[in-house]
Amino acid sequence: MRVVVQREEMRSARAALGEVGLVPTMGYLHEGHLSLVRRARAENDAVVVSIFVNPTQFGPTEDLAAYPRDLDRDLALLREAGVDLVWTPRVQDVYPPGFATSVDVEGVAAPLEGARRPGHFRGVATVVSILLAVTTPTRAYFGQKDAQQAAVLRRMAADLGFGAQVIVAPTVREPDGLALSSRNVYLSGSERAAALCLSQALRAVEEAWAAGERDPARLRGIGAAIIGAEPLAHPAYFSVADPDTLVEIADGALVDATRGALVSTAVRVGAPTLIDNTVLSPRS
Repeated sequence: MRVVVQREEMRSARAALGEVGLVPTMGYLHEGHLSLVRRARAENDAVVVSIFVNPTQFGPTEDLAAYPRDLDRDLALLREAGVDLVWTPRVQDVYPPGFATSVDVEGVAAPLEGARRPGHFRGVATVVSILLAVTTPTRAYFGQKDAQQAAVLRRMAADLGFGAQVIVAPTVREPDGLALSSRNVYLSGSERAAALCLSQALRAVEEAWAAGERDPARLRGIGAAIIGAEPLAHPAYFSVADPDTLVEIADGALVDATRGALVSTAVRVGAPTLIDNTVLSPRS
């Protein structure tokens, strides 16, 4: 496994590889990341992983300085997983002096996390466009836990003509349902127990959908009630939205059973705000 830092090192190393699967990360890897690596390993000639805590996707009150980092541990995990090439750029390698370009994706980037974290998806789209341009992968792998991010990046890749196929893999969860996240390290024991309300709320909405409920207000109410009953949980939103546009399905309308919906939530538990989602599958 080769580890490179500078852009030109990355370009040179990539030139020797065939079809490449890229797994972009911010490090502090967990089983969710490693599941993407394994899929990339199975579907490509070579696997490239980037590790970069991207400052432009953090807001002024967010946890950039405190974001967990352990590069030695990450590299050991990637070596064991059979990764070919790891790019660990510094800020100046991604954003050289004089850098003046940003990528804004309209529409799908506006609601939900886009409204809660202004500028977040501009930072995400900009850094991923750089990663795609430098590594020129055949496929790029992301997790469903960040469903809106995946929608934003699919739109960006299509609009800007990147050749990479954006692949979104299922959310990886702990046995009790908690979605894996690098931010889970911030949770105390009691907060971790409280955080289960996210997956419990989503599961309750899935069950209501399977039983025939199509009223978005009722579906939102089912999930919001479960989160609201947890004293340590402070919800930012509980959304039932169109699965493609992410526009909220209005009260008084019904969820189109042939399209389904994206159900997503953001909840602060202790220091971190956790996100999770599920897709209500279309039904005939």
